[in-house]
Amino acid sequence: MSNEYDVVVIGSGPAGYVAAIRCAQLGFKTACIEKWLTKDDKTVFGGTCLNVGCIPSKALLDSSHKFMDAQNHFEVHGISVGKVAIDVPAMIARKDKVVDQLTSGIKGLFTANKVDGIAGTGKVTGPNKVVVTDKDGKQQELAAKHIIIAAGSVPIDIPPTPIDHETIVDSTGALEFQEVPKRLGVIGAGVIGLELGSVWARLGAKVTVLEALDDFLPMVDRQIAKESMKILSKQDLDIKMGSRVTGSKLSKGAKKSVTVEYSDKDGEQTEVFDKLIVAVGRRPFTDSLLDESVGVELDDRGFVKVNDQCATNIPSIYAVGDVVRGPMLAHKGMEEGVMVAERLADKKTQVNYDLVPSVIYTHPEIAWVGKSEEELKAEGVEINIGVFPFVASGRALAANDADGMVKLIADAKTDRILGCHIIGASAADLLQQIVIAMEFSASAEDIGLTMFSHPALSEAVHEAALAANGHAIHIGNRKRRK
Repeated sequence: MSNEYDVVVIGSGPAGYVAAIRCAQLGFKTACIEKWLTKDDKTVFGGTCLNVGCIPSKALLDSSHKFMDAQNHFEVHGISVGKVAIDVPAMIARKDKVVDQLTSGIKGLFTANKVDGIAGTGKVTGPNKVVVTDKDGKQQELAAKHIIIAAGSVPIDIPPTPIDHETIVDSTGALEFQEVPKRLGVIGAGVIGLELGSVWARLGAKVTVLEALDDFLPMVDRQIAKESMKILSKQDLDIKMGSRVTGSKLSKGAKKSVTVEYSDKDGEQTEVFDKLIVAVGRRPFTDSLLDESVGVELDDRGFVKVNDQCATNIPSIYAVGDVVRGPMLAHKGMEEGVMVAERLADKKTQVNYDLVPSVIYTHPEIAWVGKSEEELKAEGVEINIGVFPFVASGRALAANDADGMVKLIADAKTDRILGCHIIGASAADLLQQIVIAMEFSASAEDIGLTMFSHPALSEAVHEAALAANGHAIHIGNRKRRK
């Protein structure tokens, strides 16, 4: 194998493997470096997302949701199943099988597209040089005309609750429990905390979520956030806002537990948990990634500084995904990987950062794109708002899954769609219709004049668009002007 490449990509997560494959498709000789090792010291591709992030968490979310349905919701359909039990090791094994299938798929895609997958840890030592160190400490130097940094991110640790990977775990450890904890604590009511808390609450754990902020899901439209809090609280997630963790103490003995100390509006509090998940966010993984002599600029939080085309201050070096500004989302990283590859081939591709969809995969799902009502009001934009509740959807009622709503916001003067916010079944898939519409600068009227299948959950999107102009058919006039 030659050590000279047109492009070397560091990291094989969604941003990295997509960048590598697209570079190879465009005719560049490409290598992709990955340090991720399995428990038996085998290199696997796919990064955090495929190994311990997006994919395994969704596998557990789906398994636990099916268990909850069988336990609580089948009878309304006339289905009797008797006593329902969960085999946690079998559920975890299924999750691992899904992960194995997908990570093996990345390896196959590399082979099909002639990408050299290289095992080891990459370090940029020059504008056109990367040193790779394998698990045995052996090094090799790669020369590259272009380098793409896609090293991803890692969980943030907090001093009051040091991770011991047994009782106090991060998001990775929360995917490996072999039994349902009776008392589960989660620090952080963000995307990861709510998703993982939901998994174990459905399976029978008493879940308490401690969040330091006073506002629930501050990045979400306030009406949707308020509805989300109401629905999730009914699912036995005890979410304590304004609760700042100050310390923790592990018990001694065979049966471990952890006492968590926190302060809230009522003063100092304590809670005892069998397991504690620390899910307070992630930070870019740039540790030991860049030799200082190279001169790649980082910001004060450790992110690689890039422009809108993901170029760093060094002409031959780019960075994409979680190591750069913007939301830490796999799909955002993928599109950045494609953009950089195509720009290296002198194409003019550009990521539209105004239309990055966001999703929380609780049930119901929470999804949004564009701006919230609060953001637009703060900007002084005059808007029309259309809201349609799923309880008015025939398809949602037929499925006994009618929690939530669709909220669509349009410019009052031009009718152009400025944002869409959904909590409900299949919210992620429903939202994508509006992402596409907004990419083409569609108006609420455009959606309202489009024919939707009946009965379908997507009719809620249609009705919200109609409601934005006061034309809703299946509810009273839900138009609001701001």
